[in-house]
Amino acid sequence: MNFDSFYSDVLATIVGGIALTILFFVSKEKIFPFPVLSGRFYLEQKTVTTEYGLYAGMVLRYVILIIRVGDKIEGTAEKIYENSKSGERTYVGKNRIRGEVTGYVEKRYFGKDKICLHMVEDGSKRKSSTLYMLEVTSEYTASGEFVSTIADQTGTVKWQNQPF
Repeated sequence: MNFDSFYSDVLATIVGGIALTILFFVSKEKIFPFPVLSGRFYLEQKTVTTEYGLYAGMVLRYVILIIRVGDKIEGTAEKIYENSKSGERTYVGKNRIRGEVTGYVEKRYFGKDKICLHMVEDGSKRKSSTLYMLEVTSEYTASGEFVSTIADQTGTVKWQNQPF
């Protein structure tokens, strides 16, 4: 057995392992970072299908404060705007309807990142749930679809860091 070759092979393996670790760390943190998701965002949902005719074509807007820790998301939401067949309303102060938001980020290295949010809204008549499936389109924007227990709604959703 040649110990000179053995020690050089061990050293080469250790150096290679360190180099790979640094490469993976740099690529994860610098080349493929998580989207910026901590802060204030605005969400707009448009109803496409519903079991309740007055909600067809309805537009709702929310302001959402969230924090991302790893791939987990937590926060709160407040309904700020509604435009439906029953009229247009702006929710201000104590009239805002609040909700709790949870979710996660699905990091995609060879495609657009996905965001899944679940909002439990304490509505004027009852609590309800809405699930948002978003695809990140830029650093501060995402778009996708939603499904809701409120009149079995489905539709489209946009998310951005600026008011609509």
